[in-house]
Amino acid sequence: MPRFKLTIEYAGTRYSGWQIQKNARTIQGEIDASVRKLTGRRDFELYGSGRTDAGVHALGQVAHLDVVTTLPAETLRRRLNDELPADINILAALKVPHRFHARRDAVARRYLYQVARRRTAFAKAYVWWVRDDLDLTAMRVGARAFLGMRDFRSFAAIDDREELDEPARSTMVLLERLDLVEDGDLLLVGVEGSHFLWRMVRRLVGVLVEIGRGGLTAADAARFLAESSDAPARLTAPASGLFLDRVFYRDDARDVPLRAATPLVGGRQGG
Repeated sequence: MPRFKLTIEYAGTRYSGWQIQKNARTIQGEIDASVRKLTGRRDFELYGSGRTDAGVHALGQVAHLDVVTTLPAETLRRRLNDELPADINILAALKVPHRFHARRDAVARRYLYQVARRRTAFAKAYVWWVRDDLDLTAMRVGARAFLGMRDFRSFAAIDDREELDEPARSTMVLLERLDLVEDGDLLLVGVEGSHFLWRMVRRLVGVLVEIGRGGLTAADAARFLAESSDAPARLTAPASGLFLDRVFYRDDARDVPLRAATPLVGGRQGG
């Protein structure tokens, strides 16, 4: 049975996340239905690199698909896209060896969070509009506390949907990069690491924004790592601004610039 590596973009607004669920519309469920319709088969496997939560988007989700078909990879991609809703798009399909595994072979993942610093009529589903002025210097100082191998217990929502590679469900995560980049009226937060706990990135962003507002300090960020706190949970950023940006595999270039998914054009306007 051939194995295909799929690279997928999607707007998650209308979906209850990536993973198939009973009585809920999901990204994996839509692709699964499209494979069934196109190939007429039910004996196939579609496995994603990781889960995204309800309302979260992706610019480069990766999945592997095992299905019996004589279609070349590019033809399979185009015909699946013909069956998929407009807010899900398979960017690339590549036939790969069976030893390739979308999740286990991933060496890092990068998430992008978009904070809007002005009201927007067109990008509400893809940003978090923060009305307050943000101290970017303070946010960057606070971000340093999160780098390296850290215990993100205070930033994790622990339940059966938690995406972890370790059987023991460790809350230790290696955070390799945390970048804050100004792009016009957007503040882009790029978070790159070995893996991520459920809601961890949204809580990181919420804490950083609160530091930018002046409600927390960099010392508070470090304290949330040293001892359990419910503050990050209370500061969880909305799902709307979060994108699974890239999934990295061995030999992939890692120095990929952080770019806005939905740029805001024009000057800043009042609230």
